[in-house]
Amino acid sequence: MIDMLRTRRSIRKYEKKPLDKGSIDVMKEALLRSPSSRGINPWTFVFVDNPNVVERLSRSKEHGSAFLRGAPLAIVVCGDETKSDVWVEDCSIASIVAHLTAHSLGLGSCWVQIRNRQHSPGRTAEDYIQELLGLPKHLRVEAIVAVGFPGESKRPVPVEQLDYGRIRRNNY
Repeated sequence: MIDMLRTRRSIRKYEKKPLDKGSIDVMKEALLRSPSSRGINPWTFVFVDNPNVVERLSRSKEHGSAFLRGAPLAIVVCGDETKSDVWVEDCSIASIVAHLTAHSLGLGSCWVQIRNRQHSPGRTAEDYIQELLGLPKHLRVEAIVAVGFPGESKRPVPVEQLDYGRIRRNNY
């Protein structure tokens, strides 16, 4: 696991190559095995591989979502706020499971924050995606995880650059 954490990086460029069914099936299983508070599993995942819909998702925010345009898969991570008061945390955990699973399959991934972000003046990114995908209002959109074959290479962050000053022992 530590080697995956050492080498995983956010990838924003993807090869124009579809994902195989086996990789998508592994991604689905991994997400459904994600831990959640009290085992409530308040999340729902919308796997989007239609290039036209992915392109529309790439316009979900004013800034920071355009790179989705090149991804063969966008996983929209949603939480049911009527099932759990910690749906945000549970969806965040599931998102990192998606990143680590993608990396273990030789794929790249990157997070797109949606909750509390704007699509345009007067319209949230969440409202835009709910309408685009036909989501019911009780399903909140936490994020989108772009997944694909890496079209760029990034070096791991050297251990010397880690900020160990952020770690405390026993008290602050």
